[in-house]
Parts: sequence; C-alpha cells; structure tokens
Amino acid sequence: MMRYFAILLLTLSFASTIAQNGSTMKLDSMAFEAQILRYQQGIENNLEEAKLIVDSLKLNAVQQKEIYFEAKAYQLLGHYFYLKSDFQNSIDNCKKALDLLGKLKVEGPIPNILNQLGISQRYLSQYDEALKSHQKSAELNERINGDPIDLARSYLNMGNLMFDVKNLEASNKYYLQSEEICIKYELNEFIPKCWGNLAANYRYEGHYEKALEYHLKSIALFEKNPSIALTREYNNIGAVYDDLEDFKVAKSYYSKALMHSEKYGEPQLVGLIYRNLGEIAMVEKDYGQAEEYIQKSMDIAKNTQNIERLIRGYGKMAEIKAATNDYKNAYDYKTKYIILYDSLKGIEVTERINNLEIKYQTEKKEAEIALQQEEINTLNEKSRADNLKKGMYAGGMASGLVFSGLLFFGFRQRMKKNKIEREKQEAIYQQEIEHKQKELASQTLHLVQKNTFIQELMENLENIKNSPEKFKMEFRRIVMLLKKENASDKDWEVFKSYFADVHNDFDQKLKTLYADISEKEIRLAAFLRMNLTTKEIAATLNVLPDSILKSKYRLKKKLGLDKETDLATFLNSL
Repeated sequence: MMRYFAILLLTLSFASTIAQNGSTMKLDSMAFEAQILRYQQGIENNLEEAKLIVDSLKLNAVQQKEIYFEAKAYQLLGHYFYLKSDFQNSIDNCKKALDLLGKLKVEGPIPNILNQLGISQRYLSQYDEALKSHQKSAELNERINGDPIDLARSYLNMGNLMFDVKNLEASNKYYLQSEEICIKYELNEFIPKCWGNLAANYRYEGHYEKALEYHLKSIALFEKNPSIALTREYNNIGAVYDDLEDFKVAKSYYSKALMHSEKYGEPQLVGLIYRNLGEIAMVEKDYGQAEEYIQKSMDIAKNTQNIERLIRGYGKMAEIKAATNDYKNAYDYKTKYIILYDSLKGIEVTERINNLEIKYQTEKKEAEIALQQEEINTLNEKSRADNLKKGMYAGGMASGLVFSGLLFFGFRQRMKKNKIEREKQEAIYQQEIEHKQKELASQTLHLVQKNTFIQELMENLENIKNSPEKFKMEFRRIVMLLKKENASDKDWEVFKSYFADVHNDFDQKLKTLYADISEKEIRLAAFLRMNLTTKEIAATLNVLPDSILKSKYRLKKKLGLDKETDLATFLNSL
C-alpha cells in the first residue's frame, strides 16, 4: 500500500511541476526511458501500480507530442491488458502503437508488439490473424537484424498455433528453432519455455516419459527465479499425470499451480487450473466440488472471451449434471456446447491455419531459392570468364566445345528428370481427386442420414412443446434417440467401405495383426490414418477431446508400441 501511494505521489508531483512551469517543462528521452524501466520493474509486484506509471508516461508523451514514447505507452498498455486477460483491450492498444510507429517509420520495437498482438489474438480464437502477426514479426526481425529474443518468441508462438491445429511436425520445428536461437545468443532464461512447449507436444503424442523429462528440466530452472512460467509448468506437469491416470499426483501439481497463481498468475491461466481441478474432482465423484471449480473456470472464460475454454466448460457441466441425474440441465449444457462448438467451425480454421503455414514456408523457400540462383548465376559468370581466359591462353577451342556439349547433355538430362517428376506429381493428383470423390459420396450419404435423424428429433421436441406433462417421457425418448444415433454404425460402414478401397483393407490388416482389437479401436485407427486431429475425431464421435487422447494412449498400449514410436506414423506404415 505504501508503495502505491509513493507512485501516486510521484505522478501527482510530476503533473504539478508541469502545470507550474507550463510549456517550459519538458522531459528528455532519459526521463521517458526511466518511466518505462519503472513499469517493467514493477509489473510483477503490483499490476495497478505499474498501470499508474504507464498512464503517466502516456499523458506526458501526449502533452509534449513525443509520438515515439506515446507509441511505447500503448505498447506497455497492450502488455498490461494481456496480463489482466483483457485481450481485446490488449489488441486495441498494440494496434495503436503499431500505427504510430508506422507513421514514424520506426521498426525496432515492432516485432515485439506484433508478438504481443498475436498472443492476444490467439486467446480470442482469432487464429488466422494471430499467425499472420507472428509471421510478420519473424520476417521483420530477420530483415532488420532485430532483438534475438523477439525472434525466439515469434517461433515459439507460431509453434503454439501449429499445436492448436495439431500440426505437430510444424509445431516441433518452430519450438526447436526457438531453442536454437536461445542457445546461439545465450538467452538462458527463455530456453525452459521452449522445453515446456516441446513437452506439451510429447504429451499429446503419448511420449509421457519424454514430456516429464522436459517439464522437470523447465521447473528446475524456473524455481530459481519464480514467475508466471513456473505456474504454467506446475499445471502442465499435472496434465501429464492426469493423462497417465495418476490422479493423486496430478491433483497435487494442479493444487500447487493454483497456490502459486495467487502471486504469479493471470486470469486465463487460473481458469485453466480451476478446470483441471474440476475434472479431477469428477474422477473422484465429488460432483459438488467439481461443479464449483468448473463454474469458476467458465466465469473466467466468459470474462476473457475464451471460447475454447467455455466450450469445454459446457461439456463438463453437462457430464456433471447427468452424473447427478439433473437431466434437464444436462441437456441444456450439452445444447450450448454443440451450438458454440459448431460456431467455431474448427475444421475450417485448421485448414486455413495450415494453408497460411504452407504459404509462409513456400515464400521463405522461394526467397532462399532466388538468393541461391543469384549466387549460382554469379558463379557461372565467373566460371565462364575463367574458362574463356584459360581457353584463350591455351589457344584451343576443343575443351570449350566439350564443356558446351556436357552442359547441353546435362540440360537434356534435367529436362528428362523434370518430365518424370511432373508425371509422378500428376499421378498423385489424380489419386487425390479419386479419393476426394469417394469421400464426397460418403459425406453425401452421411448428410441424408443426419437430416432424417434431425427431422425425428424435431418431432420429439414438438411433442414436448405441445404436451409439457409428457416432458419426462419424451425427454427420455430423445436421450435414447441421441444414444441410438451416436451408436449407429450406418455411417461407419459406408465410410469403412470407401476407406478400405483407398487404404488397401486397413481394418483387415489390423484384425490379422491384433486379434483382440475392437471395432471402436479400428474406427479410431482409421481416423488417425486419415490424419484427422483429436478435435475433429472428438466432434465426429460426439465426445470430448480428452476422451480421444486417452483412447489413443490405450490403443498405443494394445498395439504394443514403445514410447518413442508415434501412433499415427505407425498406422500409416501398415
């Protein structure tokens, strides 16, 4: 409290001095930089004190028409609102900072601001915009040879977005690039963040020992200098033990994370910890405690506009209500879950993000090729000049003719090779077209069946509307209808026939190799063979993504795969 009044007194005193001296009182750059430093030093101890400092910085900069420091104030406000999980305000302030710096044609701070902008956009599920922000940050940083820490952050954040759409190959690549930059420039405090994110990918792939190894390495370093990163790692390691169904250890880490978040936390992270504790309480069948935790998580998700978290919250509340025989509320929560989930259009987002990633990598590769071609042309010119010079000194043209002949032969060979490659590529395209045609036929039939189901469901809902006294009986009928539709194998049989044509009797191979494999496990294996993400499989089977993660873990154990073997890669090899 005393610190708060000291800052307030300093701010008021400063404002009074300006008022007394009028336009004669003007801060120099060092005074503005001192305010920025005070904000950075105070941000982890007291957010509101830090806010006073940055408000003072903004006021002074505006009054004295110091556009650069006004931009810096907006940048710091973007950071402040991010820490408050007020992501829209964070985005707005970051954009104001970028606009002012653009007018000044000052590029140095821009990569850092773009990273902050992208992080806030990601939390609001604006995945396309977030990826573009981080890509721009990396491109600009490389062009101006900017601060390495900003480049490391760009790659880390792109890795996070690739993880969101379950493009783990690209995600791991970006995390390793970030780690490489940290090692090169000795950014030792940032390396554990790379490890923590790599661990999350290993966890998703079922490599739990590797995930624990990386998380424990991160925690060991973070504990030397506690911060919000340590809170995240406690929560992350709890999630690994959760997947391993060691719920006692998982709960201990989640509880540690929650306690640590009282000093080092932010609302959206606290919401995630509450949700995880709520799910543990559900496993323990302590539904009262589970509902309390999940509700706290949902309240934070609403306040921070985190749609992904809110969706999962609705799903968990539906499970809690069903477990306590409160079927009406269970139905209401499930309906909210479905409506909100559909509004995200997860598959379309995934495709857009992956297309942006491909475009980004393609443009980078084209730039590299252009540079290499320029170097080759320079070398060729030099080579031709040297050869001509040698030929003139030798007085003979025979070697030149032989050299030209070899060049012509090499050119013919390259043309022939390119033709073969084109023919191969055309054949691949043709196979993909045929596959898409079969998939389209399957989806068409699927839609017809779903429309029939929806019509029947609507009729049952009308019965409830027209006869409230029949609610209990009709509600049970709807539940049975939903279960029947969920368990229906019509769509699966059609899908399986097309899948078998394209993938050479994949299900029969699995049954031959693993006689005890179930039909549900074959279905999961088929979806993984088609490279569907966990979220897509969960939506198709009408379950939560966590259920799919656990099913993948059990399938891997049944197939006798070791921890280092990737399940999807193995299935694609059959």
